[in-house]
Amino acid sequence: MRHVLAVAIAMLPAVVEVGPDAFGQTHATMRRQADAHASGIAVATRSPNPPDSKRVVEAVAAPTSPPARLTLDELVAWALVNNPTVAQARHRVDALRGKQLQVGLHPNPVVGYLGEEIGDEGRGGLQGMMVAQEIVTAGKLRLSRAVVSHEMDRAQRELETQRQRVRNDVLAAAYVALAAQRTVDLTEQLVEIGEKGKTVAEQLLRGKEVGRADALQARIEANSARLRRDSARNDYQAAWRRLWAVVGTPGMEPIRLEEALDAPLPELDWDSALARLLSSSPELRKSHAEVEEAKCALARESAGRVPNFEVAGAVLYNSDSQSTVASVGLAVPLQLFDRNQGNVHRARAELAAARQEVRRVSLSLEHRLADAFQHYADARQQAERYEREILPDARDCLDLVRQGYRQGEFGYLELLTAQRTYFETNLAHVHALTGVWVNAARIEGMLLDGALDRPGP
Repeated sequence: MRHVLAVAIAMLPAVVEVGPDAFGQTHATMRRQADAHASGIAVATRSPNPPDSKRVVEAVAAPTSPPARLTLDELVAWALVNNPTVAQARHRVDALRGKQLQVGLHPNPVVGYLGEEIGDEGRGGLQGMMVAQEIVTAGKLRLSRAVVSHEMDRAQRELETQRQRVRNDVLAAAYVALAAQRTVDLTEQLVEIGEKGKTVAEQLLRGKEVGRADALQARIEANSARLRRDSARNDYQAAWRRLWAVVGTPGMEPIRLEEALDAPLPELDWDSALARLLSSSPELRKSHAEVEEAKCALARESAGRVPNFEVAGAVLYNSDSQSTVASVGLAVPLQLFDRNQGNVHRARAELAAARQEVRRVSLSLEHRLADAFQHYADARQQAERYEREILPDARDCLDLVRQGYRQGEFGYLELLTAQRTYFETNLAHVHALTGVWVNAARIEGMLLDGALDRPGP
């Protein structure tokens, strides 16, 4: 009986041990995927195998029929076209172009009819046309354009930020989907082994070569394996639904991704990661742009203390003397009460707040990097330890127990325990690899997330 069960269980190493798929690029290449241009997909990558842009365009044009396989570069490019938040941020930049044009326009002149002394002693009086024009002083139009120019620069930074958020979330969701895909493969193989073990045990029970307890234990293992497989399938479906939502094409079926979790692990250094973050973070650049905008806004409000004035001219016809006369006028407001002092005070306070925002963002980035780097370092250490020590030990333990079971040194429960330990070790290794890649993507992607959050102004 033990020999027959051992034959079925002996298949475990060949079935449960899942090596890397024939996947392609490393994450160092993945993080150089392309920006999508405002008018389409302009993929710029230094990958030795750049994405097939025609394939991506065809996928975007026909989202209900995706290709059988996609690289992460292609998936990111697809998301940059379909994710609505990128389009929102791009439209905001375009809207600010219109605002910049509008605030720099001179006031329209006023044209009207003017009549005086009409009906005096039955006379027609003076009648004619008048023209008035407000004159904007102190370079207010130029300063207003400068304010909106910096606002547009800030919106451009937000567009960069949103694109990076989409990249990061797509990569993170894709790695989770890859892990779910690997887990389904493992559980499918575990079910196959469990079913074979149950079949053999039932045959031996009918031949009265084993007791009912052994058959029940084999059935429990087979049913437990099916439960884990069903749960893994649900996780796989949920992972792809989340991924397609981030990409912006919900409702699509899962496809096979070409990258693997088993590429050489990224090697990140804290000092280098922090220096890169503080020098290149779109969030920090955006806060610097807010400072420049606040400076221009203060200059604009300060210029508001110089009043505009209005000039007017009129040409009138005197019906009595049958002569034409002209008149001119000049109106200047007296800055007795409103000298724009409230707006100047507000602009100064907003400039001070913007400068503090730069410091806040810097501290927040370092704080968030500390958490992400800790998770990355923990996951990397776990993944390396599993691959270097724990997985080989679990494999050797399973081989020894299997041999001992054939020779009668171990019982069926010991064999099941070794099998279960080996399976759990493989799953933990996959989990650790996922943690490495997800956190590395976050760190290399400037800690940005929220691909479906509304982009801020």
